[in-house]
Amino acid sequence: MQTIVELQEVYKIYTLGVQKIFALNGVNLKIERGEFIAIMGPSGSGKSTLLNMIGCLDKPTKGRVLIEGTDTSQLSDDELTKLRRDTIGFVFQQYNLIPTLTALENVELPMIFRGLNAERRERKAKELLEKVGLKEEIDRKPTELSGGQQQRVAIARALSNDPAILLCDEPTGNLDTKSGEVIMEILTNLNKEGVTVIVVTHDPAVSEFAQRIVRIRDGKILAES
Repeated sequence: MQTIVELQEVYKIYTLGVQKIFALNGVNLKIERGEFIAIMGPSGSGKSTLLNMIGCLDKPTKGRVLIEGTDTSQLSDDELTKLRRDTIGFVFQQYNLIPTLTALENVELPMIFRGLNAERRERKAKELLEKVGLKEEIDRKPTELSGGQQQRVAIARALSNDPAILLCDEPTGNLDTKSGEVIMEILTNLNKEGVTVIVVTHDPAVSEFAQRIVRIRDGKILAES
C-alpha cells in the first residue's frame, strides 16, 4: 500500500491571552491510497481542524503534513492552491453551492479555474451529474433541489478535477436518514473506484461505511479501529 496522507507530530495551537489552546496535540496519522476513513469525536475534539490540515486549508503550528509524499509546509501559497485544486475534493455539510448557477454550472466551475474549454467542461459535468443520479436535474438551481440532491451536486463538483482524495465534513449532517444513506452509497462506490475518502462525522451509522475509524478527543488521536 502507498501512503497518500501522513501527519507527523502535528500541533495546532491558538493563543488566547496567556492561555494556549491545543486544537491538535501531537497527531500522527497515516492514510493509505484507496482507504475509506471516518474521523470521529465530540464537538471541539479537533476533527475538523484535522480535516483542514489534510486539505491544506490550514497550516500546523508544529509538525509536518505530507500529501502524496510532498511536505506541504515547504510549498508556497500558489503551490498549495494548485495541490488542493488537482489532488483534493471537498464536500461540506452546508453544500456551498452558488445559488444563481444551475447544477451543471456549479459542477463546471472548478474546471473553469483549471482552464478546460467549454465543450469538455459541459461534457464532464453532465457525466458526473449522471454518476450521482441527477441526469434530469442538470438545469435546476440549488433552491429547486432537495438537500440530498444539493449534496449530490456538491459531490459531483468535488469530483470535477479528478481528485485522488475526497474530504467530507459531516456530509450527511443536514440530511434525513434515507438521503444520508444515498450519499454514503455514492461515497462507497467512489472509494471502490480508487478514490481515497476521508469523512468527518459524529454519526455511528456513517462510520459503519468506513474501513477504518480514527477517534479523536482534545486534539489527540485516542484509538483506531
